Amino acid sequence: MKINPVIEKLPHHLKDFIIDQNYAQYTGRNQAVWRYVMRRNLDYLSSVAHSSYLEGLNKTGISIDKIPSLKDMNDILQKIGWGAVCVDGFIPPAAFMEFQKYNVLVIAADIRSIDQLEYTPAPDIVHEAAGHAPIIANSEYAEYLRKFGDIGSKAFSSAYDYKLYEAIRHLSILKADPRTIEEDIKKAEDAIVELETNPSPPSEMALIRNLHWWTVEYGLIGSLEKPQIYGAGLLSSIGESVWAMSNKVEKIPYSLEAMDFSFDITKPQPQLFVTPDFKHLNTVLDEFAATMSLNIGGIQGINKAIESKDLATAVLRSGLQVSGVFTNLIAEGAHIVYIQTTGPSILSFQNQVLEGHKKDYHEHGYGTAVGKLKGALKPMRLLEDSDLEKMNIIVGKSCNLEFDSGLKVRGRLKSTTRKNNKLLLLSFETCTVEYKDQILFQPEWGIYDMGIGEQIPSVFAGVADAEGYQLKLEAPSEVTHKIDYSNDEKHLFELYDQIADLNISSTCPSDSLINEVLEKYPKEWLLHLESLENIEKGSSSETLLMDSLKNKDYSDEENRLIELGLEVNS
Repeated sequence: MKINPVIEKLPHHLKDFIIDQNYAQYTGRNQAVWRYVMRRNLDYLSSVAHSSYLEGLNKTGISIDKIPSLKDMNDILQKIGWGAVCVDGFIPPAAFMEFQKYNVLVIAADIRSIDQLEYTPAPDIVHEAAGHAPIIANSEYAEYLRKFGDIGSKAFSSAYDYKLYEAIRHLSILKADPRTIEEDIKKAEDAIVELETNPSPPSEMALIRNLHWWTVEYGLIGSLEKPQIYGAGLLSSIGESVWAMSNKVEKIPYSLEAMDFSFDITKPQPQLFVTPDFKHLNTVLDEFAATMSLNIGGIQGINKAIESKDLATAVLRSGLQVSGVFTNLIAEGAHIVYIQTTGPSILSFQNQVLEGHKKDYHEHGYGTAVGKLKGALKPMRLLEDSDLEKMNIIVGKSCNLEFDSGLKVRGRLKSTTRKNNKLLLLSFETCTVEYKDQILFQPEWGIYDMGIGEQIPSVFAGVADAEGYQLKLEAPSEVTHKIDYSNDEKHLFELYDQIADLNISSTCPSDSLINEVLEKYPKEWLLHLESLENIEKGSSSETLLMDSLKNKDYSDEENRLIELGLEVNS
């Protein structure tokens, strides 16, 4: 089978999250749920959604009548430079963002249950395929999504973020399983409440996730008085899309302030943000990016890297990229003196690991001085061999270097490393590095590869070269529950299939089939709705089905869904 080239280009650490769609898993009722939601959505969204959504349904191969296959979607998406892969429910935010960076939509393979038609807290194929995919046919919005993924994947997370992510994932898995008992759901909800009542200061990832929620998921576009829907969460939620357009929801002009508005995935949103156009989304994203360590670097950036306790990258002024788990920072006032990683680290330039500086070489960590050499008349990165000789820094000879900070390096220069006419490294043998009363490097530790850079203008989450680092990300240990259906349920799903086949062929179902539907499954209202589609008007079967759908035993919610379904199908 031909693979979408966009997906083939994904780095290996992201491919570990991909699962098979297994199209055969979708039951007849799953397909009916898809049809019901899509018909209801289109009936309502045709007047309130951004025009790009309706145009995109055709461009991305999303059918109203059946759940899309990833193969068919990819055949079409690759024509606009995108791809789609299946994953198991919520994946870590950084990984989710990174998929977007590579123009790939992640689609949860499962589909919502019949009792969560209007909204589900768990990501499902309705939300991902019918919500996200169509709108990316708009090239301006698609570029925003890609750019958001690129910036978001470099945002620093905290330990609190991951705990909250795991708690939300756990709750979504429980709620998506109809067999889950209420007691377990209550415990999972209480765990989230407990976390949220004792939050840590918001990380970069927490803030940018808020922006993602109020744009990509729940965004409105146009004027405050008459906005249109473009957010996937609204486009895929019958209940929330209607709610969003009501006067009960406050409409706020979209700005950087949206990053301070948190959200609750289990409840309708009390306010939504309206962007005047897609271009404005990029303006706000650029404003946020300007506040990130990615663009600030310095002491703030290194401290965020240390606090994250995860892989990060510091970029020195020369362009040298140091990737590893940062554990130590020495600073003097506003100036960085020394940085240190622990465990496997790599050195890169322009996101490519330098030859000889992979993680097996720096397996115990990496440290380097940062700053200006005392007496140097120009930046170290611009020093040529002739300049180094004038400073008695000569390959094969012992050197004494002193920085403005007072840090001293003594050793025999083994080699220099340059890229694009910039000095990146000075490598020393029998080297000692000391600052005040601290010994930072000793001769017996081997070669001291000193990075070149007076400053650190950028620090970001993750490694500069994931392939060069041979990065591995652990998929969540808890997986979506697979449901074992009873024989009675399997028979019910077969009836759904039989009715659907008759609808496709425009053949009226037999009286015996309708009698079986009514007698064996008198409360299966969605099957009854589906059965009505090709019933002869005025027939006894139509009367029986309509009588069943008006049964007073249905809940108020079911009665409302039935009425709406009848309106759409009429």
